[in-house]
Amino acid sequence: MYSNSLEIYNFLQEKSLLQNSPKQWWPNAGTFEVVVGAILTQNTTWKNVEKSLKNLKNYMDLDAFTSLHVKVLKEQIRPSGFYNQKAPRLLALAANIKNEFHDFETFQQEVTREWLLLQKGIGEESADAILCYGCFRNEMVVDSYTKRLLKTFDIEFKSYKQYKEFLQYDLEKAFTCKELNLVYSRFHGMIVEYNKLYKL
Repeated sequence: MYSNSLEIYNFLQEKSLLQNSPKQWWPNAGTFEVVVGAILTQNTTWKNVEKSLKNLKNYMDLDAFTSLHVKVLKEQIRPSGFYNQKAPRLLALAANIKNEFHDFETFQQEVTREWLLLQKGIGEESADAILCYGCFRNEMVVDSYTKRLLKTFDIEFKSYKQYKEFLQYDLEKAFTCKELNLVYSRFHGMIVEYNKLYKL
């Protein structure tokens, strides 16, 4: 049985779960699309998100996205569900990014987790996904897949923070600061793919 995150990471590595995935696992990492995807994926499957992202392919930069009318955006993201809620939140977030940081590149460099958590519709999981995959920060994402996998090893915690601290603790000791973003990205990706493969 595995008792720390490094052992679980190595166990998943041996499964070759990400052979056909992008380097960071999340599609188009380091782009504004990650911000949009992190909101759209709430309460739905990634297959539905992909349909919405395909509809939005001509609006995947900050300036183009903020020019969208809310009615148009609702229609484009309909496959992701909760579009009446997600569309205004996405437009508000994009406008706030533009007002606060002016462009996406500055946002990537300067945004903080605290700023993201102040935005309507962004919780800890979404904030960490944006930071990890959109901004290449050393933040591990915790989601329902993570909790399901850890439960199979009799590892459970009460809070998001406790799960995240457990996952990061041993990896921070095993890898350099420069390596950690890719490690966290792929660790989260391996967790998701393992859950899907073994139907946890």
